[in-house]
Amino acid sequence: MCKCATDKTPKTPQFEKKFTLAQYFNSHWDDYVLAPNHFIKPEQYKAVNAIRLCRTDALGKDIYACKDCGNTIEIRHNCKNRFCPTCSWRDTLKWGDRIFNSLMAIPHRHVVVTLPHSLNNLVMKNQKDLTSALLEISSNLMKDIILKKFHLHAGVIAVLHTFGEKKNLHLHVHMIVSWGGVCASTGKLKALENPYINYNQLKESFKNKYLNRIKRFYKKNELVHRFENQIAFEKFITDLDKQKWILHLEPPMKTAIQVVNYIGRYSKRACISEYKITDIKDEFISFKHKDYRELDANGKAVEKILTLHYSQFFPLLLQHVPLPYFRLVRYYGAYNSNSIIHKKQLFVNQKPEVTAQIEEKPNQISQSIILEIFNDSIQCKSCKGEMIYVQTKVIREFKIQKIYKKQELLRRIENLKNVA
Repeated sequence: MCKCATDKTPKTPQFEKKFTLAQYFNSHWDDYVLAPNHFIKPEQYKAVNAIRLCRTDALGKDIYACKDCGNTIEIRHNCKNRFCPTCSWRDTLKWGDRIFNSLMAIPHRHVVVTLPHSLNNLVMKNQKDLTSALLEISSNLMKDIILKKFHLHAGVIAVLHTFGEKKNLHLHVHMIVSWGGVCASTGKLKALENPYINYNQLKESFKNKYLNRIKRFYKKNELVHRFENQIAFEKFITDLDKQKWILHLEPPMKTAIQVVNYIGRYSKRACISEYKITDIKDEFISFKHKDYRELDANGKAVEKILTLHYSQFFPLLLQHVPLPYFRLVRYYGAYNSNSIIHKKQLFVNQKPEVTAQIEEKPNQISQSIILEIFNDSIQCKSCKGEMIYVQTKVIREFKIQKIYKKQELLRRIENLKNVA
């Protein structure tokens, strides 16, 4: 089971990053690529380069000026790579704000389905097909059982995660499942009240469907593998069938804000939060993780520090870079934009009073983040006046080029400075 699903420990906000991935990559990536201990894929190169350039002058910067006092600030562009911990955090905030208005006004359940680790090698050899199958089969399982047993069209939001606490390969999917849905006969929204769900039957059903999908790929010669023959493959499947498969259901969450807060932790976040990096010293990096095999007096997982050399850390981290154009978050049933229920708006939309607060979100957000996420105006720190966009600058071959500027505003700012 993905232990993060059961972790109810309140998250203490972090207000300042002491270390960043860019800092560590800048120090050691160029040395690592000279003698890597794993094959570096193009998308991994791209992710590292994006992280190193994120919010630097190389990507350009916007200049904003106060129209009252002439004070100026610079806001550097971000890389927008989904593996970047800074950009993925912003994507999570945007996603939470957007998805809030699309949820049915009924309770939802958090469901986690985890693949046995003995499947890791096979899945990574067939990453696109077998991770897509994990998302599809687990989501359809939940929506289909609600339709078959209760005649309700449910909605599912599924998020693929490939990492565990120590950034080891741990393939699992987080789902938010509407605990009820649109009635198939009346079109009315209906919530489930204490229904009986056979938990063991759910697990067996998922296991059988997933193993059958692997068998189908093998039979069609669409499976990349190293099985010597049919007998070796069948033994592998038989051993998997005997293993304990994990499917975990959380109690229903009654409000949309609870749902967004909870799944927001798992939606578009990078596999490591920079707030968890405790030290970068010489060639080593240290980060916090929870050891669920060791519990404290309150039954909570003990937090530990893991220290790795860059030759260990880089391949461990980069194995989680998603495939190009692979959708990590998917929508099924009533939440799929192509469904008739979604197109006809047959469920109630809710309007949030405040933007959902996501785990590890600082209480004080920089002006640049406020502007970028919420398209809000920036307030001048000097006079509290409104700051407006002036121009964009980028560095090309060590020369600063002004992409766009407002000439009249620039002259006005210079006059204000001269008066001051």
